[in-house]
Amino acid sequence: MSADIDGLLARLRREAAASGYLLNPDGGFTRELVEGLAVNRERYGYPSCPCRLAEGDRALDLDIVCPCDYRDADLSEHGCCFCALYVSPEVAAGTARAVPIPERRPSREERDSAAAEADGSPPEALRGLSLPVWRCTVCGYLCARTDPPALCPVCKAGRDRFRRFL
Repeated sequence: MSADIDGLLARLRREAAASGYLLNPDGGFTRELVEGLAVNRERYGYPSCPCRLAEGDRALDLDIVCPCDYRDADLSEHGCCFCALYVSPEVAAGTARAVPIPERRPSREERDSAAAEADGSPPEALRGLSLPVWRCTVCGYLCARTDPPALCPVCKAGRDRFRRFL
């Protein structure tokens, strides 16, 4: 398993650097988080955030598949994501500390209620577009095409992390 963890950690570092993100510089802490991601990938078939309770159903857990949908907002407001795997330049440089942050993931009931209320209709001014617009739920990347891309060019999230925006 150690080689798997090393490989996953190296891949995360490459993808983070290529996308302008930084991983926590505390090597031992970061390795433990990556081990948690690997355990969850083995357990569920996807790398859900090791610091949150997963449902065990990818469709219900898409928002917490690493990198989670909340990463960018957490980085902007608190300098790190919920589990502190991703950190701001200030935290990485040691001029700020990663601190515990409040959970922003809605409860299961809130998520179910929001899904039931969403009608999915685009704004009136945009209803005439010839192609659907897809939004990456992780980083917000938008693209107009028949189907979402297999991989987000910005954050490397998979196709299932895209939602039809318009």
